Amino acid sequence: MDKSKNFPENPIKGLMFLAGRYNNLFIGSIICQIIVILAGTLRYFLLRYFVDDVLGILTVGVEIPLYLFSLGYILLATLMGVFSLFSARGFSRISESIAKDVRDDLFDHIQKMSYSYHDKTPTGELIQRVTSDVEMIRQFYGVMMRDLFRISFIFFINLISIFFLNWRLRFVSIILTPFLGLLSIFAFKRIKSSFVAFRDQGGKVSTVLQENVSGIRVVRAFSRQEFETKKFDRENREHRRLGIKFFNNHAIFWPLTDVITGSQFLIGILFAGTMAINNIISIGTFVAYIGMIGSVIWPLRNIGRILSESSTTVVSYNRIGEIIHEEQEDLKTGINEGKINGDLQFENVSFEYEQDIPVLKNISFSVKKGDKIVLLGGAGSGKTTLINLIPRFYGHYQGKILLDGKPLNKYSRHFLRSNIGIVEQEPFLFSSSIRGNITYGVRKIVTQEEIEQVSKAASIHENIMTFSDGYSTIVGERGVTLSGGQKQRIAIARTILKNPAIIIFDDSTSSVDTETEQHIRTALENLMKDRTTFIITHRVDEKSLSSADLILVFDDGKIIQNGTHQELIEKPGFYKKIFDLQQMIESELEEELDNV
Repeated sequence: MDKSKNFPENPIKGLMFLAGRYNNLFIGSIICQIIVILAGTLRYFLLRYFVDDVLGILTVGVEIPLYLFSLGYILLATLMGVFSLFSARGFSRISESIAKDVRDDLFDHIQKMSYSYHDKTPTGELIQRVTSDVEMIRQFYGVMMRDLFRISFIFFINLISIFFLNWRLRFVSIILTPFLGLLSIFAFKRIKSSFVAFRDQGGKVSTVLQENVSGIRVVRAFSRQEFETKKFDRENREHRRLGIKFFNNHAIFWPLTDVITGSQFLIGILFAGTMAINNIISIGTFVAYIGMIGSVIWPLRNIGRILSESSTTVVSYNRIGEIIHEEQEDLKTGINEGKINGDLQFENVSFEYEQDIPVLKNISFSVKKGDKIVLLGGAGSGKTTLINLIPRFYGHYQGKILLDGKPLNKYSRHFLRSNIGIVEQEPFLFSSSIRGNITYGVRKIVTQEEIEQVSKAASIHENIMTFSDGYSTIVGERGVTLSGGQKQRIAIARTILKNPAIIIFDDSTSSVDTETEQHIRTALENLMKDRTTFIITHRVDEKSLSSADLILVFDDGKIIQNGTHQELIEKPGFYKKIFDLQQMIESELEEELDNV
């Protein structure tokens, strides 16, 4: 489901739309706030009554029961306490629920975005938007919006109440309000621009941190701790500089508002005091006015604060919206059922990640169901890119790709990927049990016997049984507790269990020893029957290549040779040159070992 409609491009409209999901709770919380504010304002009228009527009567010697005044004050205080609790709980529930909704929508959208988007977007940047920016949205509803409504009602209710004290006092109480409004608008723009830079730099810091933690073994292996520390410090210093600039813009706002609101309070007190001295208003009215004008000026100051701080929410909303409005990958459109045989045909296929920089150039070949195809070539020659076109990780290619005689783009991505198994060169394991990693992606109930069967086929069952918890062993983050060979064999078992029509091995035996590699090879020979299998490799290994139905030799995005192993070693070319060189190196190694 497309989530972009939940995030209108206009931030104000979007924030209101998100709150609209909880209208009843929202309205109930606001009503509770209004009751609290009305009760608080009534205290000032009660205070005026006490000063003018109760104290006035007592001064002439007439007794009056003070407990009625006390009882009224306690009743109002109780109302304020109870309904403040209800209001706070309501806004807390709204803010946490909206944060959860936004986090869910954002995560769901990220899962459905294209392969190419994730290629170019730093992981740390995405993590920050799901965490820090969503947290800013949560604070907006839990703190800023609650305060905005609360102080707005306090302002208007007390301003109207001042009218009932004396209509002239109401106008003198807001004479400096326009200046505070202009200041708030100015601060909003300044704070927003500085927060954008501050938040973007925070994303860079998160990216450096995420990369460093993920690659900590490489960092230590190459003794690059000092280099990485300096790199992080450089980005962190810039984050600090922008943070200081952001908070300085924030800090400037407060002294200026203090000057304006303090002046407004002084004008009101002097004006009301003069009226009291001249007996235009009573002493009780003057005392009540002091409380009410404070409840008018305090909201004025805080409305400006909230408006300026809400600029950070607008920035976070826009940053989330940037992701949400990115086009999702269409997974369902196309053929969604049937059986895939595995006949593939490439006709003059070209591909480029960036315009005018081709990665694949006029690739043409065809394979039949059950064929074993080996892609050979150096790093960056185009092998993996070609393989990534088959599951439609990338769709913007030139030429034609046919699967079972139909254009590849006629098949839905979901259906295609459900019928394709991929074992990557560096497989990813989740921080869960070995059983969970093997059964990942399988939508049927899998028996322990089936799990053990595929594990034996991948030559990993015996290793698993040496662990104290067997298949329930938790492998740790990214499979850190396992060796490279063990991780690859678990990934192979996962692919075998999926039972796909097309299997892709991206140099998947590169991290295993020779004996284990032979076990895997033998076990897979039967499993690859009747399945189209692509094997990416950098080595010319006669044992594995001799059984290949087709070998494609890549260089600079082009197929420079193709044929069977026997055909390629019988004619001069890149393949024979590499094969002869490798044979010579292996012979020399064997001689050295014999002489040891």
